[in-house]
Amino acid sequence: MEKLKAQLDKLISLLKNQAEVKSRLETLVSVYPFNEFEYIISTLLGAGVLSLDDYYKLREEYIARNLYLYIFEISAPRGFGETWAQGHLKEVLPDLVKPTKKFDRNYSGQYDFLVDKVRVEVKASRAVDFESDEPLYVKALSVASKRPFDMNFQQVKPACCDVFVWVGVWRDAIRYWVLSSKEVESNKYYSTGQHRGNVGEGQLHLKHDNINEFSKCEARSNELADQIRNAFKRQTAK
Repeated sequence: MEKLKAQLDKLISLLKNQAEVKSRLETLVSVYPFNEFEYIISTLLGAGVLSLDDYYKLREEYIARNLYLYIFEISAPRGFGETWAQGHLKEVLPDLVKPTKKFDRNYSGQYDFLVDKVRVEVKASRAVDFESDEPLYVKALSVASKRPFDMNFQQVKPACCDVFVWVGVWRDAIRYWVLSSKEVESNKYYSTGQHRGNVGEGQLHLKHDNINEFSKCEARSNELADQIRNAFKRQTAK
């Protein structure tokens, strides 16, 4: 978003009536789909400062930089953490099986998927500017950003699964980490007692200043099946 604003500001500076346009923007009333960017772009096109071909190029570059921005518009926690994250991982890894009592007679929703007989729990979070109070889709960060972020993986219950798959979403990238439940529980960043009375539940913050410490657990999308099985071996090793 910052780059797009900078590009548009540069074009606005070429307008003969730039002062008038800037003044209008300060009091602009936006009602979907007519907003600040629609007003700026239509004004630039009308003034001939922005050609149609340049507009298409601007649009294509923005989409490339914000391929996953729509995920930040999912407001309901369950809509993101369960519906989107689990659906996305199932697309990436078709070997995942949704558990039922047919596969696990003791199953009652404790984990999300099975791979072979490995119980897999999926946790997802989004990278946003930690110091911003803007809506999620405005403060969403690119993977190359140096801004501080804090992705909180919540309601973590190591006793209920064998392996965790964490999904981290940036506006232009999706990253994955695979850890055994023992590795999560013993991690120095894992804290228990997230909610009063919830025994065996905790949370872990993946932040700009500790994310590199998890690099050995990171996996590419085409490596997830093998990494899950490797994590299970570590989980069951004596």
